[in-house]
Amino acid sequence: MPIPREVVAALVSVGTVFALAGTFFSPAAAPPPPETAPVASPPPSAEAEVQGVGRGEAAAATVRLLGEDGQVRVLALEEYVQGVLAAEMPASFQPAALEAQAVCARTYALSRAQSGAHAAQNADVCADPACCQGYLAQDPSGWGQDAPLYREKLRQAAQNTAGQVLRMDGQLIHAVFHASSQGATAPAQAVWGSAVPYLVSVPTPETPETVPQLESEAVFSPEEFRRRVLAAYPQADLSGPATGWLSGLERGDWGGVERVTVGGVTLTGGQLRSLLGLRSARFTPEVTDQALTFHVSGYGHGVGMSQYGAELLAREGADCPAILAHYYPGVTLEPM
Repeated sequence: MPIPREVVAALVSVGTVFALAGTFFSPAAAPPPPETAPVASPPPSAEAEVQGVGRGEAAAATVRLLGEDGQVRVLALEEYVQGVLAAEMPASFQPAALEAQAVCARTYALSRAQSGAHAAQNADVCADPACCQGYLAQDPSGWGQDAPLYREKLRQAAQNTAGQVLRMDGQLIHAVFHASSQGATAPAQAVWGSAVPYLVSVPTPETPETVPQLESEAVFSPEEFRRRVLAAYPQADLSGPATGWLSGLERGDWGGVERVTVGGVTLTGGQLRSLLGLRSARFTPEVTDQALTFHVSGYGHGVGMSQYGAELLAREGADCPAILAHYYPGVTLEPM
């Protein structure tokens, strides 16, 4: 999901109530991790403080959803949360992981409504994952005969967390999440240029053995690489052999590329990732005169909660508050 200019501005001030909860892919279609895969130990007991649920208020709350057809539907908040879960996380995941995702989805929807992002359309949030977050009113086709089981799991995840949102200093947080990382998540400053106290790098348990397609590879011919770069950065000098095009790669402590020089133009890892369509900014280039190969780990921007990390922690016994406290340190889990 592209990071809108308004989100970058919002991240400069933690006190704002605009939030982003998108990913760079739709994990609903991703294969579930193997059921017997070994995982790392869960984080210690949750630091997030549960101060009550407010289920009565949550039951009465509604969301005005702008659909892809341009029509606005009024949904019960928890019905909307279930539809977001169907679109944004595999329903085969553990209940605690689904509950953590439900809290993120609810926090996002309420903060998006407060921001007035879709006020001109008389809506609070839209169903376009490239703008807001995904929403499915119907069961995904991939559920097959498991549809009744998965539908009930999502209902329970919404019900068990009804009315719960994430806040810091009384403000709804930027509940960003992504599909997967390896070793550690990324800090907000490395991705969007502004530090956010609860969006810092934290350990995450994914490995190639526990997460499907955690590692990927993208190969470009010199001609294709040159075409893509020059279309966006015509000042780049990509004359001479391809082995001299990349230099000055700087990697952050979290493992991702923070800066790299391409033909004399310095880009962030995220910029080059977007330009080439890589799955994440945690990449290692391998360049010859015949090809530029990027070995990539993880999927998404890498900030906030890792969805596959949440699943692995849940398998080890971490509950929803523990997962959220691990990926958003210092926040509180409280009623809306």
